[in-house]
Amino acid sequence: MNYAQRVRGLTAEGAYYMLARAQEMEKAGREIIHLEIGEPDFATPEHISQAGKRAISTGKTRYNPPSGIGELRDVIAGEAGRLRGTIFKPEQILVGPGAKPALFFPTLALVDPGDEVIYPDPGFPTYQAMIEVAGGISIAAPLKEEMGFSFDLDTFDRLVNERTRLIILNSPGNPTGGVMPLEVLEHIAEIAIANDIWVISDEVYSQLIYEKSAPSIAVLPGMSDRTVICDGFSKTYAMTGWRLGFGIMPEELAERVTLLLTHSIGCTASFTQYAGIEAITGPQEHVTEMVGEYRQRRDLIVDLLNHIPGVVCQLPQGAFYAFPNVTAFRQTSSWLADYLLEEAGVALLPGTAFGPNGEGYLRICFANSMENLTRAGERISTALNRLSVS
Repeated sequence: MNYAQRVRGLTAEGAYYMLARAQEMEKAGREIIHLEIGEPDFATPEHISQAGKRAISTGKTRYNPPSGIGELRDVIAGEAGRLRGTIFKPEQILVGPGAKPALFFPTLALVDPGDEVIYPDPGFPTYQAMIEVAGGISIAAPLKEEMGFSFDLDTFDRLVNERTRLIILNSPGNPTGGVMPLEVLEHIAEIAIANDIWVISDEVYSQLIYEKSAPSIAVLPGMSDRTVICDGFSKTYAMTGWRLGFGIMPEELAERVTLLLTHSIGCTASFTQYAGIEAITGPQEHVTEMVGEYRQRRDLIVDLLNHIPGVVCQLPQGAFYAFPNVTAFRQTSSWLADYLLEEAGVALLPGTAFGPNGEGYLRICFANSMENLTRAGERISTALNRLSVS
């Protein structure tokens, strides 16, 4: 069939492909340790779930404003501002079913065909997809391991030109776990202001940070009028299936994006939004406990990986991903991911699932139990020790 150009190049996310393969092997009787899907293994906290149930039982099941329920927008504005050390207005907040609308719709509102958009590579696959659906030209900016998986600013500067319309950032980052230092964000902000460029800052992992802070470019001087923050509830509150996210943006852009929400999703489920209100205003101890548990898991898996000859793994500063360098095995990332699934029964992702600059790396999601991570590390070590190392 002759499909529209905007969908011809779309491909599925690699995580779902690997998950499907692993599940087929499980059906055949294999025991697989799942480290491929970027999803918290914690249950949604009970007080949040109860708030969602109460909302359903009390009739909060009808249409609501496309931009979101006013009370939720109020509490998001307050909490997001507190966490970032600034002030946001409720009018800047748009609620969506998950965080992806806060990526896709601002891109549709800002990018015309032929505009160039700089995005991180390796990076979340949706970035390139949304650029190309909007008719933009995707320009990959490499993330460098030797720079903590931040931009090489010399390369970044060469990518910026008069056609650059938008820059996409992700810190803490998927798949690397890297956090962009303040001085890098200040440099990008200076470039954006000088060249009248917008920025979308994907901050869905902003509360999953360890030793370092993760500053937001939105709070830097001159950036509030040209930055969109994408955030959500899935990672911080273990609410992936609830589908609840939000964007923070200048009011004028919010008016345009609200029209896209109106004519696409209509609105986000009311009872989900009431659960979100409880998530923000209710007890926060579970967030602290979850981050502490992730830190222990991170330390465990990185230590196990770095004891494997030929593997070098930086300590991720945020999110729940390890991104080991496996170039010493002289095999492609895809080959190694397939090999470890077949030979070790460990499902993980090749770095190339996140772009060409992911070649030579694997992504391991450590949102799993300490027991399973230990077993996975042992299996990976046994399998990789059978391979020659350069």
